Amino acid sequence: MRQAQQALRDGQLDDALALYVKELAANPISLQANNAAGAVLDLMGLGAEARQHFQRAIDAAPDPAAKANAQRQMAMSYAFEGDCRNTVKYQQMAIAYWAAREQAEPQNAFYQQGELANEAARVCIDSGDLEYAATWYRKGAGFGLLEPGNETHPRSLWNFRLEHALARIAARRGDKAEAQKHVAAAKAQLDGDPKMAGQQARFFPYLTGYVALYTGDFKTALDDLQQAVAMQGNAGDPFLQCLLGMTYEKLGEKEKAMECYRKASTTTAHNPPAAFAIPFTRKKLG
Repeated sequence: MRQAQQALRDGQLDDALALYVKELAANPISLQANNAAGAVLDLMGLGAEARQHFQRAIDAAPDPAAKANAQRQMAMSYAFEGDCRNTVKYQQMAIAYWAAREQAEPQNAFYQQGELANEAARVCIDSGDLEYAATWYRKGAGFGLLEPGNETHPRSLWNFRLEHALARIAARRGDKAEAQKHVAAAKAQLDGDPKMAGQQARFFPYLTGYVALYTGDFKTALDDLQQAVAMQGNAGDPFLQCLLGMTYEKLGEKEKAMECYRKASTTTAHNPPAAFAIPFTRKKLG
């Protein structure tokens, strides 16, 4: 398995898949190998095959936690195809596991439910299902705000995330005034909680750049998205690279756009940013 993981990190998808298939020939119900093989198949654009492996992992899960993890992997498989509704369907199954854990570990359980709901909402906004995205971002904030005391993840965090999301949704609708209202509300949450802002401020230029891109201010979008990449310390973030590429295209700088898309296309993650970036860049790069 270690050799397969290294091959995946190196971007050698065929080699990684072959090694996982070999592992599965010896142990067909291996959760780790089924989940890993499914993730590689999603990266290769073979979602139907990927979901066969995730279903095997769900069926063979030895406990509720392992089952919930496999359900989350299944949700992400649908995300790679821009299928908001099926992503939500399987995320709800994973959320149900954490709902059952509320008495045993309330702080973590409510946080995890909020994270999973937001993850589903992220897929929905990226796929263009804006109403459903707004619904699930609000659900995510609602779960998070139920965390007792909100000491680990304060109210300001969940409020910031919700305003961040609502600003992006308004921008996607072309409503610049509404988007800016939510941008200002997100900034107010950062300004009101310096401790939270220490962790979250790096996501603010991503927000302003996103809003600028989708409301036609491409010079501001470029400046802010470049700042977002620098602040996150990871020039390879696939979603940010896609946004930068889209901005360069709008500015008529095709070669720089293609460079961003090539960077985004190298991700080997199995999460919402990769679920957007891989199919998107496959089309862009031909």
